Amino acid sequence: MPNQAQMEQIKAGQGFIAALDQSGGSTPKALRLYGIEEDTYSGDAEMYDLIHAMRSRIAQAPAFTGEKVIGAILFEMTMDRTIAGKPTATFMWEDRGVVPFLKVDKGLEAEVNGAQLMKPMPDLDALCDRAVKAGIFGTKMRSVINAANADGIKANVAQQFEVAKQIIAHGLVPIIEPEINISIPDKAAAEDLLLAELKAHLDALAEDQTVMLKLTLPETPNHYKALVDHPRVASVVALSGGYSRAEANARLAKNAGVIASFSRALTEGLSAQQSDDEFNATIADTIDSIYQASIAG
Repeated sequence: MPNQAQMEQIKAGQGFIAALDQSGGSTPKALRLYGIEEDTYSGDAEMYDLIHAMRSRIAQAPAFTGEKVIGAILFEMTMDRTIAGKPTATFMWEDRGVVPFLKVDKGLEAEVNGAQLMKPMPDLDALCDRAVKAGIFGTKMRSVINAANADGIKANVAQQFEVAKQIIAHGLVPIIEPEINISIPDKAAAEDLLLAELKAHLDALAEDQTVMLKLTLPETPNHYKALVDHPRVASVVALSGGYSRAEANARLAKNAGVIASFSRALTEGLSAQQSDDEFNATIADTIDSIYQASIAG
């Protein structure tokens, strides 16, 4: 069973979820935006040490607490490491009041019917067992929609719910993330198809099966309101998806009951070269702006 205090914090939605789960493929870009160029480190081990140092710095910033940041999505290697001498998930909840989630997907398959499904996860059960032992509340898994193709979207959502049920069986709450690419010309039509598929699968869940949804901010405000209100949904969160923080916040504020789960928009403006005072002031301003947009609805 999920931790009830954590579940109440997520359902109340008084804040946003920080996405600190850049994986191997996106780590060099995240570090570059943070002011660390690829020619300043060598090999994966050093790269992962640097990204963990960045995440630790964010997590220990005075403004990074459950007052505004209600949850954080961690990369598997982050879960296995420590912050301030404690296992990361323990530190997040005990020291910061932030509910810990774990990214579990292994990346994307090639596109079929305008959709990229998740690669197979043969070790998912073992990873969920480790997550439960580590004090993780829920998981997150991402697939992508690149066209308003009914067959592709149907397959995408079916896979997400199939894996979600496997995760729920471990007592974890899955965040289902079928991301719609923000740059596609038929984005609004894709959102209509996605809404119908998500609603059908949610209606088919048992009463004791609870999920969360992480969705691209829609073209029509409150497009996903039926999902926000669905009894099987603990929370609907939005990804920034490549929008600037200002654009993402503006779109988010128009969607009642939807809160942020931003990654790049969270770290925008942070750099390794900043003093602690500068870094903490920047992250505090960022956290407050995303928090205000999250609770605006």
